[in-house]
Amino acid sequence: MTRTHEIVPGLPEGDACPCGASVEQALQILEGRWKASVLARLSANPTLRFSELRRAIATVSPKMLTEQLRELERDGLVRRTVFPEVPPRVEYALTADGHALIPALRALREWADTRSHR
Repeated sequence: MTRTHEIVPGLPEGDACPCGASVEQALQILEGRWKASVLARLSANPTLRFSELRRAIATVSPKMLTEQLRELERDGLVRRTVFPEVPPRVEYALTADGHALIPALRALREWADTRSHR
C-alpha cells in the first residue's frame, strides 16, 4: 500500500492529514449534522431560547438538539445562560470563539455553493 508521505511530497511520515492537525481538530468540533445550523441561527440572533432554535431547525429532534448544544457549549462555541425564574428560562448565544468561527463557515458555504454549480 502507498503511504501518504509518498503521495504528497514534503509531508512528514506519520502525518495523516496534509492540512494539519489543527484543521482536523476544528472539523471534529464541527462534526454533527445540526451544529452548523445552530451556529448559523445564533450568528443571526444575539440570543435564542431552546424552543426558538427548535422552531428554526424544524427537522431536528429535541434530544439531538440538546446533544449538539451541549457539545458546542463544551467546546466553547456556545454559551448557555440559565435565568432563575419559574419556569426556568435558558438562552443560548455564541461565545467569542463562536463568533470568530462564522467567517470560516461562510467561506465553507461559498466553496460548497461553487461546487454545487458544476
